[in-house]
Amino acid sequence: MNRFLVLSMSIIISACGADSGTSAVAQPAPDLPFVATPVATLDEPWAMTFLPDGRLLVTEKKGRLLVVTQEGARSRPVSGVPEVDYGGQGGLGDVVLHPEFQNNGMIYLTYAEAGEGDTRGAAVMRATLTLSDAGGALSGQQVVWRQDPKVTGSGHYGHRIAFSADGLMFISSGDRQKFTPAQEMQQNLGKIVRLADDGSVPSGNPFSEQGGVAAQIWTLGHRNPLGIAFDAQGRLWAQEMGPRHGDELNLIARGENYGYPIVSNGNHYDGRDIPDHVTRPEFAAPKAFWVPAISPAGLIIYSGDLFPEWNGNALLGGLSSQTLIRVEIDGDSAVEAERFHMGERIREVEQGPDGAIWLLEDEEDDEGRGGRLLKLTPR
Repeated sequence: MNRFLVLSMSIIISACGADSGTSAVAQPAPDLPFVATPVATLDEPWAMTFLPDGRLLVTEKKGRLLVVTQEGARSRPVSGVPEVDYGGQGGLGDVVLHPEFQNNGMIYLTYAEAGEGDTRGAAVMRATLTLSDAGGALSGQQVVWRQDPKVTGSGHYGHRIAFSADGLMFISSGDRQKFTPAQEMQQNLGKIVRLADDGSVPSGNPFSEQGGVAAQIWTLGHRNPLGIAFDAQGRLWAQEMGPRHGDELNLIARGENYGYPIVSNGNHYDGRDIPDHVTRPEFAAPKAFWVPAISPAGLIIYSGDLFPEWNGNALLGGLSSQTLIRVEIDGDSAVEAERFHMGERIREVEQGPDGAIWLLEDEEDDEGRGGRLLKLTPR
């Protein structure tokens, strides 16, 4: 087990009007490589992506999609967002642009959707975004994917999206805290699925001959993948929240089984042992794992100019650890290099157009305190 480097930082915040967010001069600890500047404050933000004009689309878990400038000005909520099943870990989730957004204006949203009785599951909707001075509107909404089946409970949706260079859509699907579906081929829970941009099944999926839901599946044996990202070589990486410890960073390879719940480097929350990955070499083992847990959320593979020494590194947010974690990737190997203590739960990590690193804190707007949008730039 590597010794973890834990760094601390403090950020001094000045008050600002709610409509323009929060701005401040950040005070980094002397040995930190970046300045963290608060830009805006939001209500339980979950995901973000950059528009071609440099503004951000930001989701709030309770069901709002906002346009936010890099100076912190926030729009009115975008209209036409689907109704979400808010509660527990459920609500509005990821937001990504279609690879041809500049031509078709299309975006994708993930969200928790209510089903019959007390059931629910993640869904992916695509729609055309029309921007306006006030914010914008969605039209032509189409649900292109759903978790199957919908189940009880409100945890482990996963529902992160990444597009490959050839325009195919990869969706992470959590096990919904039901364990065994991660190994069952006629359920898409506990999987990473690969689809065309309209939700149809493309050629080349490893289990297509089994038909049904199995045809969607790219990899299986996942618990709760809360971040997926492609590197410069076109390889897909996914971080995954383990059970009691055993969080993972995986290199995702076609048709592989990552072992959950049969193996994990963590244990069940009631203390029962789960065999480690080394006991079952037929399952793909993580390239890096964490004991004790970091509770990963959000993932990018950095490719910018502002932090050139971090090019090709993975950057992960940490919820329970309240950290930003840098992982060095060398070929198929990955090892934690640094962690930066941020003092709040980090839900999302994104790279800006100029190479700055942007973070979302995982906080509900309660008594004037919400989750901040932070911009990290070199000292």
